[in-house]
Amino acid sequence: MAAPTFSVVIPVYNGAGTIARAIESVLAQTYRASELIVVDDGSTDETARVVAGFGQQVISLYQANAGVSAARNNAARSAKGEWLAFLDADDWYYPDRLRWHAEWIERDPGLDFLTGDYDYRRPDGSVISRSMEITEAGARLLAKANGARKVVMSTEEMLLFVENHFGDTHTLSVPRSTFMRLGGYPVGQAVCEDVNFLIRLCAISNRVGVICEPMGTYLIHPESATRTNRLRSQRLTVEALRPLRKELESAPQAVRKGYRGRLRRARLNLAYALLRERKGVEAMRAVLASLVENRRLSSLRDVASVALGALRGIKR
Repeated sequence: MAAPTFSVVIPVYNGAGTIARAIESVLAQTYRASELIVVDDGSTDETARVVAGFGQQVISLYQANAGVSAARNNAARSAKGEWLAFLDADDWYYPDRLRWHAEWIERDPGLDFLTGDYDYRRPDGSVISRSMEITEAGARLLAKANGARKVVMSTEEMLLFVENHFGDTHTLSVPRSTFMRLGGYPVGQAVCEDVNFLIRLCAISNRVGVICEPMGTYLIHPESATRTNRLRSQRLTVEALRPLRKELESAPQAVRKGYRGRLRRARLNLAYALLRERKGVEAMRAVLASLVENRRLSSLRDVASVALGALRGIKR
């Protein structure tokens, strides 16, 4: 197979302070991207000026503020590469991120998509942890790889990956044709749009290539909206996952089970966030929905846990 071509997509909104580092990390790749597309999602700061400073090395698109999903989809429609790779404006690639995937695709064109490990870092640059080591799916694949850089995830191993994935958007490589067939990222979702897309991608995939070494950095911001307003974030997560139930009716069993587990966990996290706000009745409704849909012991435990928390809240 000929060497694959990559279009790298960076959506950005008011990212003047970080976008240069993200762009530079793509331009410094040991395997050159065929194009780098930066989509300015209606920034009001100096983002446009910083991006313009890279000249013809970057394809710059502008759209009125419509969100990260619309920005990624916009770039994908005009992309020329056979494969799409993504990067957020405050994160960055490590030098071999594209090369590791490109060389593997060339040798094994039967892979449906590829992902990999990454580092969580604080704003000061210190490493918090690696993505794969803190999830059950990642830990099992690391054990399966037994020190090798590459491991293939099969359909049967996707249950845990769908339930709690380790590879984030910036380690994902997906054929552009597949991305377009799935309709891209769901527009209008402020949270969990990447998980929504990833689950749908897993539903049509059989073999996934996983790089077991960090491919980039995911920056953790303590002041991010998902951390400062956890209740809103958990509500939006459930809203993003719930519509997939019908869409996944014909998906492989492992994907359907993983999805149910992910939705159950999301509802439980929403219930805990509601308990912290002394909203016990609403918290019970959140977990009872899982019990109604999936009468398993795990759902019953969730109900018991939230009921106990609600009673403690009443007694205070």
